[in-house]
Parts: sequence; C-alpha cells; structure tokens
Amino acid sequence: MTLQPRCEDVETAEGVAITVTGVAQVKVMTEQDLLAVACEQFLGKSVTEIKGVLLQTLEGHLRSILGTLTVEQIYQDRDQFAKLVRDVAAPDVGRMGIEILSFTIKDVYDKLDYLSSLGKTQIAAVQRDADIGVAEAERDAGIREAECKKEMMDVKFKADTKMADSKRELELQKASFNQEVNARKAEAQLAYELQAAKEQQKIRLEEIEIQVVQRKKEITIEEKEIDRTDKELIATVKRPAEAEAYKMQQLAEGEKLKKVLIAQAEAEKIKKVGEAEASSIEAVGKAEAEKMRLKAEAYEQYGDAAKTALVLEALPKIASKVAAPLARTNEIVILSGEGSRVTGELNRLLAELPVSVNALTGVDLSKIPLLQKVTGSA
Repeated sequence: MTLQPRCEDVETAEGVAITVTGVAQVKVMTEQDLLAVACEQFLGKSVTEIKGVLLQTLEGHLRSILGTLTVEQIYQDRDQFAKLVRDVAAPDVGRMGIEILSFTIKDVYDKLDYLSSLGKTQIAAVQRDADIGVAEAERDAGIREAECKKEMMDVKFKADTKMADSKRELELQKASFNQEVNARKAEAQLAYELQAAKEQQKIRLEEIEIQVVQRKKEITIEEKEIDRTDKELIATVKRPAEAEAYKMQQLAEGEKLKKVLIAQAEAEKIKKVGEAEASSIEAVGKAEAEKMRLKAEAYEQYGDAAKTALVLEALPKIASKVAAPLARTNEIVILSGEGSRVTGELNRLLAELPVSVNALTGVDLSKIPLLQKVTGSA
C-alpha cells in the first residue's frame, strides 16, 4: 500500500511552523506469526480503514520527530530525517504486522518564506565562496603577473638606464655646442636690437617733431575758430541782446516817466480839488459865521423874543418827530368812563406841553403872552 502522510503547521525545535509531506510504501508481513498479528489487527476492515490507521501512526511519529529537529536539519538532510522516521515508526507498525518498505520526504515548506530565505542564505554563501575563490585566483594571477612585470621592468630599467646615460652624454655635448652657438647668436641679436633701437629712437624723435608741428597748426586753427565763434556770438547773441536790453530800458524809462507824469497830474488834481474844497468850506464857514453873528446880534437885540422865535421854529420839527409814530397809526381811541372826560384829557395834555418844552429847551412857554392866550383858550 502507498501512504502519503502530511503534517501541516508543525512547530520545529526553533518554533518555526512548517508543513511536511511524505510517501511511504508498506505491506503486510508474510511471516506466520506476524501475519496472524496483522489478521488480528485488521481482519474485517477495508483497505481504506487500514490505510487510515497506518497513516495516523506515521503522521504521529512524523509530527513528534519534527518537534525535535531544526528547520535546517529537516531541509538540508531529508534522507537522514526520513531514516529517523522509519526507525521510530517501524516498531509500532511492526507490532500491527505491517512492514515499512520505504519512506521518503516529498516536500517541506512554510508560510513565512523561512525556507526560501534559508535557501537564499545558502545561495549567498555559495556565491560568496565562489567570489572569494575567484578573487583569490585573480589575486594569485595578479601577483604572478606583477612578478613577471617586475622582472620585465627590471630588465627594461637597466636597458633604459644605459640608453639614458648615452642620451645624457649626447645631450651634454649638444648643450655645450648649443651654448656656444647661442652665445654667438645672442651677441649678434643684441647688436641687431641695439642698432634697431637707435633707428627706432630716431624715427620716434622725427614723429614727435611732426606731431609738434601738427599740434601748433591745430592750435592756430582752434584760435582762429575761437575768434570766429566769438565774433559770431557777438553778432548773433550779444548785439541782439544789447539791443533788446536797450529797448527794455527805454520802455521801462518811458513807463516810469508815464507813471510819474500820471502821479504828478493826480497830485495836481488832488491839490486843485483840495484847494477848491477848502475855498468852498472857507466860504461856507464864513457864511455860517456871518449868519451866526447876525443871529447873535439879533438874539442880543431882541432878547427873549429871539429865543421864543427859535423855540417856535423848533416846535414844528419836534412835533414832526413826536408825531412820526402816529403817522403810521390809522385810529386813536381814548378810553374814559364818561364822554365829558375826553375833553378833560385833551386839556390835560395841552397843559403839560409847556412843562415838557421847558424841560427840553429851557424856555417857559407859560410866560409868553401869545402862548398864554392859546393855552388859556385851549
């Protein structure tokens, strides 16, 4: 019979959960005693039931063995792991009359990629060892190559040294010859440059003289140009400016004279007007004075009669001033208890009139015979 035991997520000795599947070939033992044991265990059971019992036994031992090993031990040495399972499970299965013909590990994997990481580590280690081996080989080859190059360079150096010595001697001889040649060339070059400098100095002096003459001519031309410019400025700017200034001066003097004449005329006018007004005032004053003198003489001659005349002359004016408010009055109503008393009120007003005039003018109207008759009749 072929059995395929499977243990999922079994923790190893390091606590890493892995899944292991295997393949086992088993058969019923043919020995008389063991066959009787097998019959005793499985008689009356189907093949499936027999496979189930054997499978559970193998998976139990497989699970227990996984808990004692590390992932590396299981993964790196599957044959040893399978042999260990056979050795442990064979006695238990043998007591059931079953023999394990073979047991191999089919697959080992985990859900956390631990085994793939382990494989990467091994691959990296192998790669590292390979790189180290290559590097060591390259190192050895480089060392040997360097040694060969060194031997070659030593030979070349000796040859180059001999060539350099010969070349140095040749260069020294050439340098000695060149030094002598260069000394002769330098002397000839110095003599040539000295003569050339002398010729150049002469040429420079002649150029300076030419520049001096040319500059003198330019100065003469500039002076003539300055004179022409001055004359042109005098003709185009100065003369018109002087003419304009003279014109403005004449206009200013004319305006000034005009203002002076106008002021003198105004002063003369004011003077004449003042004299006329003074004469008029003097004449009026003299007339008024004469009038007052005549009035004074008349007042002195007539005495109280003149004063009375003045009062009488003033009374209409006083009456007009007093009556001015009454002129705007449409009607005057005198209130009295009896009709006969109205006449008495009027008489009282007329009787008080001389007193008022005396208070205002100092003239006693009661002493004037004409007014006594008027007031008495009133």
